[in-house]
Amino acid sequence: MRENIAASDILSEQQLRAVRSRSDFIGCCLVLHAWGMILLAGSLVAVVPNPATILLAAMIIGSRQLGLVILMHDAAHGALCESPRLNRFLATWFCGWPMIADLDIYRRYHLIHHTRTLRDGDPDAVLTGHYPISRASLRRKLTRDLTGRSGFSQRKFQITNAFDVSDTSPPRRFERFWNEIGPAAVANVVIASACLLVGFWWLYFVCWLFPMLTWYQVVLRIRNIAEHAVVKGPDYPFGVARTTYANLFERIFVAPYWVNYHLEHHLIMWVPCYRLRLLNRYLKLNGYADELQTTRGYLNVLREVTSDEIDATLPGGGGASGSFGQGYK
Repeated sequence: MRENIAASDILSEQQLRAVRSRSDFIGCCLVLHAWGMILLAGSLVAVVPNPATILLAAMIIGSRQLGLVILMHDAAHGALCESPRLNRFLATWFCGWPMIADLDIYRRYHLIHHTRTLRDGDPDAVLTGHYPISRASLRRKLTRDLTGRSGFSQRKFQITNAFDVSDTSPPRRFERFWNEIGPAAVANVVIASACLLVGFWWLYFVCWLFPMLTWYQVVLRIRNIAEHAVVKGPDYPFGVARTTYANLFERIFVAPYWVNYHLEHHLIMWVPCYRLRLLNRYLKLNGYADELQTTRGYLNVLREVTSDEIDATLPGGGGASGSFGQGYK
């Protein structure tokens, strides 16, 4: 049985106050930053539309789409903003619905992950429980992500699942559709309409759907792998997750908004994402540096969780990519 560690066991009262601090201003700025980068990247493609700018924009926008999901994750813990109403408003309208995600559904799912991390009943086990895998298997997974096959399959499932073909009653079918993805569909219609109004209708497909189906899927998988694949295990409080020390390039294109400090998040899950680096610093100051499971850089993480010696045809060598609703951790 895993031994639980209270926040007061590893931090002083003053340190707890510092990492507990939440800010409406910072929460709003982070959401604005994500959308600002999306708009700038889209504007670049509108002004200079060519393969190079489209690919660059896809990487920037795909990482910020992950950023929106990360900020929704913070809101699910009530940690993005100090105001509960603002916390919910930003997460629902500007983070969750544009990414075809529901804050309440995600919160219920995600809290189970925190209470059952790496144990029976952990809903995220499908994402990383089969690691380590072969390098060939990882290449195949990333290729499916990068070419849009994973993203297309997940979107197709979401849409078809929203239509209840067993009930021929139009009102009930519409009710199911609305409950499943209705608000998300409206949010995406708004994004598409905004592109149309500024005279570039095709930007919705090139600079929103294309990144969502490709680069977003890649960084979502890499982030999932880095957080819980091949860690020490649930019986060791500092071993349920991994923190990845990311460089500037990785923070821009792979791991936005301090998502790389995942072990710290599992140790004290109510700490806002913008305080996780401070929490990491306090843990080191308090003598826990050697206890933290860390890796420097995401390439090193991928090396740690793969091997040429694992046969991809064996049980440990495959694994599902998980549904779209999973992996927000």
